[in-house]
Amino acid sequence: MLILAPMQGLTELLFRKAYYKCFPNALDYAISPFLSLTHGNLSEAWKKIDDVIPQANLGSMPVIPQILGKEPAEFVDLANRLYDIGYKEINWNIGCPMRKITAKHRGSGILPYPDEVKAILDTIIPQLRPSLSVKMRLGLYNADEIFKLIPILNDYPLNNITIHPRTGRQQYSGQVDLNTFEEVLPLIHHKVIYNGDICTLGDYHRIHQRFPDIEDFMIGRGVLFDPLLPLKIKSDSTNVDDPSAPMKFILTLLDAINQLPIPEVSKMRKTKEYWCLQRRSLPITEHQSLTVLHAQTPEDTRTELLKIIHNL
Repeated sequence: MLILAPMQGLTELLFRKAYYKCFPNALDYAISPFLSLTHGNLSEAWKKIDDVIPQANLGSMPVIPQILGKEPAEFVDLANRLYDIGYKEINWNIGCPMRKITAKHRGSGILPYPDEVKAILDTIIPQLRPSLSVKMRLGLYNADEIFKLIPILNDYPLNNITIHPRTGRQQYSGQVDLNTFEEVLPLIHHKVIYNGDICTLGDYHRIHQRFPDIEDFMIGRGVLFDPLLPLKIKSDSTNVDDPSAPMKFILTLLDAINQLPIPEVSKMRKTKEYWCLQRRSLPITEHQSLTVLHAQTPEDTRTELLKIIHNL
């Protein structure tokens, strides 16, 4: 399976629906950007609950909600509310590398403290109605931290464990540590999903050849850089052979952004963020790329995109 990784502000519902509309067979499901249990309550989580409301997700790829937090009572409350609206699985984020989060022992900030992880799981597992999966890194400060965590995680009925083989302190810089990942892999009793630095078809083949027993791969930035990448991996030529397909996706995404009830300047900022990520993989000239980037209004942006599609 190919899974869309959660990326705050990028792989939200708007993106998932536009992507599914253009490439319905590309990704099998998504993990939602995290719902945050901030300050021991659900207020932050409910600000983003619309992203995973089932009715809103009609016409999109299946999604598994992700929770960020270390407050057991609030975690169980939110997870069970999500179960009540139809979600049979939720994902626990213990991999986020953002410093303002890790400083509070949240995300990958909890990885150096296996006793805290155990205490949380001891409390929540008996009370959870949905099943639980985990997304994590090798550690916060160093990759060896995972070796103390795996025996703990092995003791609980987890659906799967997604591992991004970096430390939290690395953020997204440096190389993924495939040697440590290879060392820890046989120690894990649960199904493992690989995540990290699959940005090209060559990246996928290199990692898959090294870890042939891994069946599921989570891709984030690779989909944003090249929306056709999952189709290339699946050898689906339907859209891969159409040079206009990525541009049509951007146009679909733009139309969705323009329907948001936000100021025009915010629409333009969001459009250009996606464009800057994707333009590197498009069959266009630098001049064409800049004409879109320098457009001043959503209407002008759409006009420039249509010009490019017409000339492909």
